[in-house]
Formats: sequence, structure tokens, C-alpha cells
Amino acid sequence: MFTGIVEEVGDVAALERHGADARLTVRAGVVVDGTRLGDSIAVDGVCLTVTDLTAGTFTVDVMPETLERSALGRLVAGSAVNLERAVRADGRLDGHLVQGHVDGVGELVSRTPGARWDDLVVRLPSTLARYVAEKGSIAVSGVSLTVTRVGDDTFGVSLIPTTLEATTLGRLRVGDPVNLEVDVIAKYVERLLGARGADA
Repeated sequence: MFTGIVEEVGDVAALERHGADARLTVRAGVVVDGTRLGDSIAVDGVCLTVTDLTAGTFTVDVMPETLERSALGRLVAGSAVNLERAVRADGRLDGHLVQGHVDGVGELVSRTPGARWDDLVVRLPSTLARYVAEKGSIAVSGVSLTVTRVGDDTFGVSLIPTTLEATTLGRLRVGDPVNLEVDVIAKYVERLLGARGADA
């Protein structure tokens, strides 16, 4: 489980494709401190298991399902990625409940600078739109954000200076892909209501 509060921005050392899967190595400082083999790190919002570790890098295996559902397969050496270690049971939940199970890939369609913030509009797959609500939570490339507005196939978010500086979202350009994870509670509510309707 994660919070969507990015600890640092790392950079990709290598993405090695092995047929349908891949092996990803990321250079990092903060998130490798105290990390052990088998621990989980969210890379651009995707929960991945550490399979190799050095003083300044960690390596993870990326399965076909993950490559299909996320934008990780588009990474190249030098790509910047948001990183967060799994939250400890005795830690603070500063963002929202993020599983690291990416639901799909969105696309930045506009960015409007403000006095000290940027307003972003993201297009999302139609299958995910029903889970997004104004003032609800969404994880965009692993960053916990509050939805400011919703459209038929878009949603808006506003980025404060800290988010612009401390995550990759400050570098996003129109057309760039982003990993999206909708609120898991919305998905469970839909599932439960569907089951209740079937039983009626």
C-alpha cells in the first residue's frame, strides 16, 4: 500500500525487454535506503518488487500485464520516474490509499499556468471515467491528487509548487502519457452494488 506522496524522482538506468516482459533498473538515493530484496517500490505509480539492489540502484521485473496497463514500457534510459516506498503500518497516511495497481494510461491534453500553480487536464480511458468524481482522489503517475473538475472523458487537477518541483508532473508536456489509478473504494462500491442488483 502507498500514499501517493512521492519521495524522490529517480531516473531509469536501463529497461531490458525480454519478449513480453521486461527488467527495469532505476537510479535512486532515498528509496534504496533501508530497502531489502522483496520490498515494494512504486515506480510512476506501479507497485513493483525489488529483485536486485545496489547502493544507488534497484531492479524490478515488469510482467506483461503491467506493460499492457501502464506506460512503463515507454520508458528509456534517462527517463525520470516518481518513486515511493510502501507505507509502513505505523506511518502517516498523508495522501490517499494507493495500491500501486494502475488501471490505465491517460494523456495530458492541456496545461494552464497559474500564479503559483498549474492546472492540468488529462484524458482518461472511457472505462475509468465513471470512477472519477469532483473533489475525489486519483493517482497520476503515482502522485496523489484531488480532482478539480470532470468531463465526459477528462478530469482536471491543480498542482501546487511542491508537486511541480518534487515530481515528474512539473515536466509533463501536452501529449505525454500518465499512469492512472482511480480510487479503489469507488471500484468496490460498484462491484458490491452490481452484486446486490444481481441478487435482487
